[in-house]
Amino acid sequence: MDAYATLPSVELVAIAGMEDGPRDELGEKYGVGRRYRDWKELVADGGLDVVSVAVPTFLHAPIAVGALDAGIHVLSEKPIARTAAEAQDMVDAAHRAGRVLEVAFNHRRRGDIEALKAAIDDGQIGRPYHARAIWLRRSGIPALGSWFTNREMAGGGPLIDIGVHVLDYALHLFGEPVVTAVSAVTHSELGIRGRGGSAGGKQHVGSAYEVEDLASLLLRLEGGGSIVLETSWAAYRPAGDEFGITLYGTEGGADLRVVDYAPAGELTIFTGDGEETADVRVAADPGRGHVAVVETFLAHVADEANWAHWDGSLALDRARVIDAAYESAQRGAEVRLQPSTQGADEPVDATTTSATAPKGA
Repeated sequence: MDAYATLPSVELVAIAGMEDGPRDELGEKYGVGRRYRDWKELVADGGLDVVSVAVPTFLHAPIAVGALDAGIHVLSEKPIARTAAEAQDMVDAAHRAGRVLEVAFNHRRRGDIEALKAAIDDGQIGRPYHARAIWLRRSGIPALGSWFTNREMAGGGPLIDIGVHVLDYALHLFGEPVVTAVSAVTHSELGIRGRGGSAGGKQHVGSAYEVEDLASLLLRLEGGGSIVLETSWAAYRPAGDEFGITLYGTEGGADLRVVDYAPAGELTIFTGDGEETADVRVAADPGRGHVAVVETFLAHVADEANWAHWDGSLALDRARVIDAAYESAQRGAEVRLQPSTQGADEPVDATTTSATAPKGA
């Protein structure tokens, strides 16, 4: 809501949420007069151009499909849905309605990720062929007993929660290669023993710990490239959060490390020939995060001639990889992905929040 509120061409006009206190507090803070407990009433009352879906994962698909079918453009929080089947329903609804559907991948809009992408596009490391991408926590399960730890509500653990960000920025940096196969293992060792939980006001549903607390993936890419992806909510490692990526290219390499959500991480480009090195530390600005994502989304909404390009297909592809990873971990074998059947052009980014409409709508 902060991101939308910074834009003079946007008016926040309605909000729906089942928690009375937070809903009223947000309504007062942002001057939102229309407040609903049930999202269906918000959609039915009309007058909206855009809806942002920022709710537990099991509600993403029904709300997005309902809004799209009502002719409203949708920006959903990540992950797009619990499964690729639900994600496909959302993409189909966008096609059916002829409206924009995007999903919030705000980490690619960090300044350090953008600086690394610019270096790769400039040819500084040649062709990237392998990477190790991570998001690891020492003790970061989002509240034991919350909807996050319930498989039916969340769809999975750290892989689908924070790992989807890692998957997105890794594939983005590689130039969106097709993932042809996934081999994965998942572990649930700490959460089931009541360890690794973080403090927070996440919605408590009294759930047992039903998801993984660590996942490790090997992705095979079309053309021979590869990515190792590791993500954890809880593991015996240095305290705090750490995410980033190490890339190996034909003419150089790169390493980005972000500790405890630092606005800008430590980015190094490795180049040289043989024993002669020419490594460079790159200073990056913090980037504009959700504001940039919201601006991009609204720019796509304003570009009516190209609505079909922004149909959620990129997020659907991420969901297909995560589905394959969970299947691989369950089967104990590599899972090959079938080529995507989506015909729309590749979408770009996405975003987050409540309900909005441009002024004058």
